[in-house]
Amino acid sequence: MGTLTHLYNYALQHPYDVTWNGLGFLAQAIFGVRFIIQWLKSEQEGHSVVPLAFWYCSLVGGVMNLVYVVHLMAWPLMLGAAAPVPIYARNIWMIYRDRRAAS
Repeated sequence: MGTLTHLYNYALQHPYDVTWNGLGFLAQAIFGVRFIIQWLKSEQEGHSVVPLAFWYCSLVGGVMNLVYVVHLMAWPLMLGAAAPVPIYARNIWMIYRDRRAAS
């Protein structure tokens, strides 16, 4: 499909579809930025570090991806989107638990 045809078809999409696509792109952006956060923090510390912001980006991006995948009814992708979400939440909980115990 030509570029102009693609842009024309995209312009004719229902705003509801554009909103869902925007959510999907935003979810991927949030999920992807976690690696930049981890890389910059590790460079700052001088060794490999997984900061709390990494886990928050994982959790928020993961939940948003799950919502998007459910909307698409892409059943094969749901397991990959849903399975790690509790792990992200548990890591955040463990960090706060350890901080509370240390203080």
